[in-house]
Amino acid sequence: MLQALGQWALCAGLALAAATSAAGTLLPRLCDRSVTLDAAQQDRLLRLAAVVKRELEASGQAVALISRSGLDLSRFGIRYSHAGISLKASQNTPWSVRQLYFACDEGRSRLYDQGLGGFLFGTDDPALGYVSIVLLPAGEAAALESAALDKALALRLLTGAYSANAYAWGLRYQNCNQWVIELLAAALGGTADGRGVSREDAQRWLAEQGYAPPPVEVGSHALMFAGAFVPWLRMDDHPEEDVLAMRFRTTLPATVESFIRSRLPLARRIELCHDQRQIVIHRGWTPIAEGCRPEATDEVVAYD
Repeated sequence: MLQALGQWALCAGLALAAATSAAGTLLPRLCDRSVTLDAAQQDRLLRLAAVVKRELEASGQAVALISRSGLDLSRFGIRYSHAGISLKASQNTPWSVRQLYFACDEGRSRLYDQGLGGFLFGTDDPALGYVSIVLLPAGEAAALESAALDKALALRLLTGAYSANAYAWGLRYQNCNQWVIELLAAALGGTADGRGVSREDAQRWLAEQGYAPPPVEVGSHALMFAGAFVPWLRMDDHPEEDVLAMRFRTTLPATVESFIRSRLPLARRIELCHDQRQIVIHRGWTPIAEGCRPEATDEVVAYD
């Protein structure tokens, strides 16, 4: 059943960044890791959550795709690693994020509803972070909201076997972003009607719509074979030619956003970032500059 988040869990990108460490240190780093936030850091992240909630409320929508940065994945050209569905009508608290996380102590994937503050606390760098909000047109937004709030459907699209780098077209494993796009497919594909839509149905529709996540070029044999030591980084679902070429075809927030943008030209995007001085709010599909540097048209909210 859906649960409130009460423990550390894992999603795509975390193992990608950590797997280059020595194998003997991987397990404690990945499952028992925690970031200790001081009072000032907690205050800044809570104020960021309030601004995010303000933007969601002002959107006029009741659902949004929301993504956040976590570990520094810039070596792979990745800003965002973790996505979920933010729901105004959540029974947990308004605008809670329904998402897939890997429950380390159980060794399987679960779905959780988590408030915006807790969602943003899941960063490894409280001094600098990014948040992306994508708002669908009204009709598609209503379909996504209905699908996300349908617990039976949400759980039917969940696979307990987890892999942080799950193959985008595989059914053996799943990562958090893959669950999001397969739920999106169930909603937009018109198959979320109680007839028993499956992951196979969702992936078939995505393929028909031209969904094609670009490869993540790893460039490291050590990382490609880290699956022998890290139980959340797997190779056995990836095509042999990709493994030999040292690349992953996995689902990331950017691939979900790109698919939405290509299929729904009226979709809107809001990107926020924060450092220790300010929050920057940027509207549109162009990215905020690295280092959270505002442009002339961006809104800036000072922390002090």
